Amino acid sequence: MKGIVFTEFLEMVEDKFSPELVDRILDTAELPSGGVYTAVGTYDHREMIELVSCLSKETGINCADLLRSFGLYMFERFYILFPQYFKDISSSFEFLERIEGYIHVEVRKLYPEAELPSFACDTSEPGHLSLTYRSTRPFAVLAEGLIRGCVAHYGEAADIEVEDLSGGAGTAARFLLTRRDAPR
Repeated sequence: MKGIVFTEFLEMVEDKFSPELVDRILDTAELPSGGVYTAVGTYDHREMIELVSCLSKETGINCADLLRSFGLYMFERFYILFPQYFKDISSSFEFLERIEGYIHVEVRKLYPEAELPSFACDTSEPGHLSLTYRSTRPFAVLAEGLIRGCVAHYGEAADIEVEDLSGGAGTAARFLLTRRDAPR
């Protein structure tokens, strides 16, 4: 998992909670890296699971809610850090449709070793978007947060249904988005 995910997570914890809490979770967590991350480094995804677990114990907020919140936070950070991916895009559906065929292609140019999740998109029904997430890592709820962050970023009203496709493992999910003004 790319280090930018870790550095942004720790920034979110510092912003939303406190720098002292960041220190506590880094001290408590059992991390092979020692909790020292660079944005361009690559780290075991289990370290993120450990960090989220330690944050959950400290705050009393369940891990899924923390990951979802992190996804919301991270979407806005991506907007700031990578504005080129948002150029000439005017809606969340338009952005989400471009993840696999454009954004992930560009990310792979920057980080050829990156192991990215896949997103299959179906827009055959007007006002509806089906986005199927698959990954070797259990971060479907993080993807949900990113999707919700995308919809919020574009100021749109959409209902989002989540269908677990992995039997609770968090490695596959279908996100069904419906614009609130779309025909039902």
